[in-house]
Amino acid sequence: MRRYLSLFLALACTCCMDASAQAIDAWTGTWAAAAEYTGQDDMPQTTSLANTSLRQVVRVSIGGKSLRLQLSNENSAEAVEIKAVYIAEAKDSCDIDRKTVAYLEFSGKRQVTIEPGKAAWSDPLRYDLQPLQRLSVTICYGEQVPTNATSHRGSRTTSFISKGEANPKKAFLSIERLDHWYNISKIEVPAEGRKAIAVLGNSITDGRGSTTNSQNRWPDIMAEALSQREYGVLNLGIGGNCVINGGLSQPALQRFDRDILGQSGVETLIIFQGTNDIGESSHAEKTARQLIEAYKTMADKARKAGIRQVVGATITPFKGSGWYSPFHEAARQVVNQWIRETKVFDAVIDFDQLVRNPDDHERLQEELSDDWLHLNPQGYRAMGQYAAQIISNINK
Repeated sequence: MRRYLSLFLALACTCCMDASAQAIDAWTGTWAAAAEYTGQDDMPQTTSLANTSLRQVVRVSIGGKSLRLQLSNENSAEAVEIKAVYIAEAKDSCDIDRKTVAYLEFSGKRQVTIEPGKAAWSDPLRYDLQPLQRLSVTICYGEQVPTNATSHRGSRTTSFISKGEANPKKAFLSIERLDHWYNISKIEVPAEGRKAIAVLGNSITDGRGSTTNSQNRWPDIMAEALSQREYGVLNLGIGGNCVINGGLSQPALQRFDRDILGQSGVETLIIFQGTNDIGESSHAEKTARQLIEAYKTMADKARKAGIRQVVGATITPFKGSGWYSPFHEAARQVVNQWIRETKVFDAVIDFDQLVRNPDDHERLQEELSDDWLHLNPQGYRAMGQYAAQIISNINK
């Protein structure tokens, strides 16, 4: 009888733990990536994703005792069949700490099929996620995968593919490496009073010019600087992205509801986008006016959705790059002057003033430049630390 009583109590405790893991009434984002349509050049080149395992690495911003993961198939025309997903602490290359492996479930099952245009949340999982932890996410695909996956092209982080369903207890035998993320779109932790900062941007936010696998984009540096204050930092930058139209992937005005308003626990929005609109424009003066109206629209939508602070960031110099002409520079100056003076934003992050050459305000400081449009790691470090100071000041 005593043995059965002990077994009953153990099962009861397990049920209580499972129930408490489910009873989370508010979440906050700790990592996110903007979902994109994937052209063939950005799909695996030597294999299909069908019947393979894909191991990807992300770095979160805040930790928690539970988490949930969203997988996106929103930009694909066919369903994606997933046989299993497990997470673990990432080590070097594709290695993981096997003691930290945990399988995710979707409505109580390891398998999930996500229809085209849809996304799927995992069930809440008890997991000791540390602040700024590098987390490995392994997706084991079934037979059915889209011709064009939903991805984030500019991962700045290497992903690894192996044949079949990878056993977490065995070595991961990679058959292809590529610097893209597929299907993963959000990781959230229990809010517990904590809030997130969402950053809307283009390739400068996405990290063009940063160091692959070093997590040194400017939002990464900002997350490090704000780690003691426990702000989730969500990088929703897309390389080549425009605000109004054109560019790569859906323009910011079109993706705003999903990529910004669709995040959990966002208190602050940083809008740092517009250089591609100006650079691609054949009528720079008109583009400047359209950008200003777009900023107003997005700020208004953000506040109506409950985002407390909207911060504008000035457009950085691009003299020396293909975007530059006197007309494009004039448009940049008009937009930046408006950002500095408007009451639409609650604060301004003046990246332009921070990184411009003091002797030539139309050009980046040489020591901070990657290609006269994008910054290098030193430049991104300066931007991230400066942005963290501004965010800290407005939240005192």
